[in-house]
This record gives sequence, structure tokens and C-alpha cells, in this order.
Amino acid sequence: MLVKRILFVAFALGGMLQVRAQSAKHVVLISIDGLRPEFYLDPAWPAPHLRQLKQQGVYARQVVGVFPTVTYPSHTSIVTGQPPGKHGIYYNTPFEAPKGRWYWEDSSIKTPTLWKAVKHAGLTSGAVMWPVTVGAPIDYNFPVRRADGDEKTDQLSVTRPYITPAGMLDQMAAAGNGTVTADDFKYRDVDRTIGRMGAFIFKQYQPALLAIHFIQADHAQHEHGRDAPEVKTAVAVIDSMIGRVIAAVEESGQTSNTTIIVTGDHGFVDATQSVAPNVLLEKNGLISGDDWKAKFYTTGGSAFLYTKKAGDAATTQQVEQLLRQLPHGDQWFRIVTKKELEAIGANPEVELALAMKKGFVASNAIKGPLIRTKPLGGAHGYYPDFDEIYTGFIAAGNGIKKGSTLARLRMLDIAPVICRLLGIPPIGNGTVALPDIFSNR
Repeated sequence: MLVKRILFVAFALGGMLQVRAQSAKHVVLISIDGLRPEFYLDPAWPAPHLRQLKQQGVYARQVVGVFPTVTYPSHTSIVTGQPPGKHGIYYNTPFEAPKGRWYWEDSSIKTPTLWKAVKHAGLTSGAVMWPVTVGAPIDYNFPVRRADGDEKTDQLSVTRPYITPAGMLDQMAAAGNGTVTADDFKYRDVDRTIGRMGAFIFKQYQPALLAIHFIQADHAQHEHGRDAPEVKTAVAVIDSMIGRVIAAVEESGQTSNTTIIVTGDHGFVDATQSVAPNVLLEKNGLISGDDWKAKFYTTGGSAFLYTKKAGDAATTQQVEQLLRQLPHGDQWFRIVTKKELEAIGANPEVELALAMKKGFVASNAIKGPLIRTKPLGGAHGYYPDFDEIYTGFIAAGNGIKKGSTLARLRMLDIAPVICRLLGIPPIGNGTVALPDIFSNR
């Protein structure tokens, strides 16, 4: 009996020590919207902190994303280890949603998230501007919530009711980090604001998991193309804010206990032409005013076919024939079959998709020309099977082997890696069988 008690006490103490050890570990997950690997591989880009992290840890030359390669599905895959077809965030905005209705709420996600896994392990989490986190079980959270889908409106007043804890920004000001105003969310300042909040959350609360989403590199590439001077300016600002977060870790005395991961959601493609597949459907009687038998929903470099009657094989076949009969269609896009969509884990509600070729984007327009010229701008949303659309990955710090390079990593592998680093049960269908990443601990 005494032996059993001793074993029980030893087991209990061991469990307590394990929890304490885990709670002393931290992962800072940084997403750069529109991150391309050359930001840290090419010294011409103004990113000294990214290159320093790359030298101190592990980096990937390519990270293969999900389909479509857009922000909200990708960020949800990062924190679930699941593709859109499983986690349920198919695009940035739901099909036929009213104006301003995006996938804001955590309740839209159908599979376990890192936030939930961390909470179930008795640890804490924080997030700044991470998509699909309104109402998420995040202890220190400044989520994304906008009015009317317009990123130029007052982000702060719209988001304030969803901040947890409610007084977090007041605590930030009281701690000498300055007040946060509506002007701080204008594009010229937004990433500085995000970096400032991220650094404060780590230093003040030291959560086990802190996720930070920087957005200006995406905006600059959309507006000006992949390699415009404005993109380099955006990257320089983001890199400086990553430096600020690293400094907060150091000032907290947690450098040896912290892993910093930098990743992204998609790359970018310069596009000068737009294809409107719904024009083809309207001309052939499949769309008539508000009524339709088949309709494409487009998101950058892809278009997804819905049929009014789910699984309408005859209508799907008709659409596919119309597409294949286009004289130059194969120069604009390739058809992604239902079987391919299932294999890559895309939206199960659609019958087929169009993967646009480089230089082309898809449009939701129903009237006008099928193909039209557009001003030069960057785009994403493409099928993740070519260099320009891949994103990147760097990991450095606690638990990470120094000096390793991965030729390729899947976005779905990131959540299981974070779970292993935090010592919590894994989520997702990725793999932690990545011996070149982890150090012996």
C-alpha cells in the first residue's frame, strides 16, 4: 500500500513538473501575409531579423499551401493542421454572403484549433489580427473584425467589443506602451500597431502561444505588384516589428524558453488579365438575373463552380463542355476536377474549379467581355503547385535544431510542430516526422 502511495505521489509530482515545464515554454507564431521565401533567402530584401532567425534555426525553401491560397483558409489551416474541406473556412467570405460578411467567428471552424488545444492543456494563448478568431478561446486576443468588409474603415471601434480581456488596450497604455487609436490602423501604421500589441502581450502576459498576423506586405503586393518599392518598404517595417517582438522576449528573460516561428499564407503572382467565367454561363442560359443553375465563385487565381441543385451532374457536364470548347481556355486556366478537389482537401460543396494560369485572375462579373485587361497588380488564390505561390517558414529557438534547411514543407505540418514544441497532444493531419527541425530536449 505504501509503495502504491509513493508511486502515486511520484506520478502526480511528475505530472505537475511536466505541466510547469510546458507552461514555461513559449511559441511565438508570426504570419506575414503574402510572405515569399525570397524575403529571407535574398539579401536584397530589407529583412535582417528574418535572416538572423534563418541562420539561428531551420528554414524552408518552399511551403506548399492549401487551395485556394487565400488568407482566411490558409491561416485556419496553419492553426488546425487541416485543409479547408475539413476545417470549413473555404474562402475569405462565404459564398453568396451579404456585403461585409466574412468568416469572422471562431465558431465557423469545424475542427480543433491550436487555441483549443492550448486551453485544454491548461496553458494560455494570445493573438493579434489573426483571421477567424472572434469569440475564440484565446486569453489575450485582438481579432479581425471589420465593418462592411472595408479595410479602410475604423478597425478599432469595430473590433473593440471583441477584444479579450476587454481592458487589454488600457493595460497596454498604462504599461507605457502608448494608446491605440483609430489612426494606428491605417495602412501606413497598421503593422507597427500590430507589432506593438504583440510585443506588449508577450511581455505582459507571457502566453504559451502567441500568434501575430502582419498584413501590409499583402496589401502592397496587391496594389503595386510583387516587386514594387512599396513592397520592400512594407517588408522592412514588418521585419523591424519582428525585431520588436524578439526584444520583448529577451526583456522578459524568456529567450531560452521560446521558439519563434515565421510563416505565411501564400505567395504572389503579377496579373494583368481577368477572366469572368460567369459571363460564359450567362450567355448559355445558366444564369438569368438572380436565378441560376450554375455559378462560379471566384477568389483571385481560382474559381469554384456551384450548382443550384447540389451534385447536379448534367449541369456540371454542360459547364465543363462549354469551358473545354473555349478557343483559348487552356491558356487562361486548367479545370480542377471533383476528384482533384477531394484529394487536395478543397471545398466539398463545389463540382469543379478553375485554376488560373500565371498572369490571369478570375472575376465574378456576369456581364461584359469574358476576358479583359486589368492594371498590373499582385494576386493569389491559385492552385498551390508553382514557385511564385509558395510561402515560407522559419523556426528558431527552444527545441529547434540550428542550421537545417528543408526543401519543402506543407502548411498542414505547422500545427503539429507547434503542438510538439508545447508538449501538448497533436492536432491536424500533418506530421511531426521532421527530424531536421527538432533538437534533442
